[in-house]
Amino acid sequence: MKELLKLKDVYVEIMENTLLEQINATVKQGDIIGVIGKNGAGKSTLLQLINGKIGPTKGQLEWQQTNVTMAYVEQEKEAFTSKEVTIVEAELLAKWSVPTNDFHTLSGGEKLKIRLAKGFAQNPTLLMLDEPTNHLDENSTELLIEQIKSYSRTIIVVSHDRYFLDAVATKIWSIEDRKLIEHKGNYTSYMKAREQKRLTQQRKYEKQQKNIERIQSQIKELTSWSQKAHAQSTKKEGFKEYYRVKAKRTDAQVKSKQKRLEKELEKTKIERVKPDPTVEFSIQANKKVGKRFLEVKQLKKCFKGRTLFEKVNFTIQHGEKIAIVGPNGCGKTTLLKMIMGQETVEGEVWISPSANIGYLTQEVFDLPLEKTPEQLFYKETFEERGKVQNVMKHLGFTSSQWKEPIKHMSMGERVKCKLMAYILDEKDVLILDEPTNHLDLPSREQLENTLAQYNGTLLIVSHDRYFLEKTANSRLVFSNNSIQKQLKEPSQKRDSLAELRLKLETERQEVLGKLSFLTLKDEEYMELDKRFKELTKQMKEL
Repeated sequence: MKELLKLKDVYVEIMENTLLEQINATVKQGDIIGVIGKNGAGKSTLLQLINGKIGPTKGQLEWQQTNVTMAYVEQEKEAFTSKEVTIVEAELLAKWSVPTNDFHTLSGGEKLKIRLAKGFAQNPTLLMLDEPTNHLDENSTELLIEQIKSYSRTIIVVSHDRYFLDAVATKIWSIEDRKLIEHKGNYTSYMKAREQKRLTQQRKYEKQQKNIERIQSQIKELTSWSQKAHAQSTKKEGFKEYYRVKAKRTDAQVKSKQKRLEKELEKTKIERVKPDPTVEFSIQANKKVGKRFLEVKQLKKCFKGRTLFEKVNFTIQHGEKIAIVGPNGCGKTTLLKMIMGQETVEGEVWISPSANIGYLTQEVFDLPLEKTPEQLFYKETFEERGKVQNVMKHLGFTSSQWKEPIKHMSMGERVKCKLMAYILDEKDVLILDEPTNHLDLPSREQLENTLAQYNGTLLIVSHDRYFLEKTANSRLVFSNNSIQKQLKEPSQKRDSLAELRLKLETERQEVLGKLSFLTLKDEEYMELDKRFKELTKQMKEL
């Protein structure tokens, strides 16, 4: 494949903070590059650098071809105007079932699809997608995967979605500790190679440490002899010269060994393997008196002549954990807004007056972006400020971000800022709309564990089945213009389904691993691609 772009020794500094350093990478025609890294690592910054929105502090980007066109689909947009809808764009919107309403009235998934359709329709040489699966339901994600695979040009995609990256990526760029690691293959193959590299490095480090200990032990022993010889050279008449010579010889040996050790370490010093970043959430609820949290009677909602749902009746008790599921645009976020009194209601919605609710919206622009965490979570006492800073540290923030405006934070870090408010306030009800959007993998996994242990009431909108499986015990299902409350399936059935799902997922990963090293021209490709689609379909039907 022909080279499209070379990044040579690139550095990026923002507000005197080095975000990226010594970046060396190559983009080739036809590459589908998955960019991964923790929240705030610089993934979106890297896309902005390639797109020309920001320049490098040092180093250069060398385009290997002329007349390169680019399109950049950002994570989130407060507003979006599509002046002219092309035929290709209209076809994609129809395929993705996007209604032709005003942009601000659409669901998060529908807004994203409009921007994705615009990006693909431009047919640029290089298409950049920042978190393109956020807000998308399963069917929409599969359609996006098909669209990416059929795209004949180059794509760079930032994502925290492991399944999605395994399905599409032919190359991985991992940003770790301000450096970029380049790997040919998909996400799973990169993680295996990374783990093997870390194990090898750790073994070499341990071997070197043993060698250092051995030499330092010899130096210590020689130093002890030298000290004794120096002491003897001042005491014993007739032997002074002997001990003086012996002491000098031993001192020389000590210096020689010390210099050799320093030279060896200077030449081949092996660093200890840095532990992966960890995140710690801990949310406790104040105990509630009473049974019911929410009761809904004969609820109905219409939008521009379309009935989203009607004749809806259900009750939610304190302590229940409810997953709210349904396709993009069915009215999940609308229901949450009706419960919170932010949408007009036809029917009855009763909420316990003593409920202390924390409502996490999908929006990342509703925070006071000019403020710093210090200003947002202002506390009078040193002890209270210490508690907030400790929570920030557990969420993966650096100490310098305490005084950094929120507008300079990544989308994932903004989500964490919103979650901080609920951690500090000990809300007894959490209503979370797509809480894992923008979060890196350690944060997602920790949030799963935290919500599983949370002792309050929980309502979660999410398209992540594994996340909901871990955190919810009941479901509100949107189907056929209605909402039905369902209990979680029995554990025995769930265990057998989980076992089958794991079996299918294992085979699918094997197929993906093989596909990642093939192209459309290879004989095996079509057969393996067909098997991948069959396995995906079977998993969706479970």
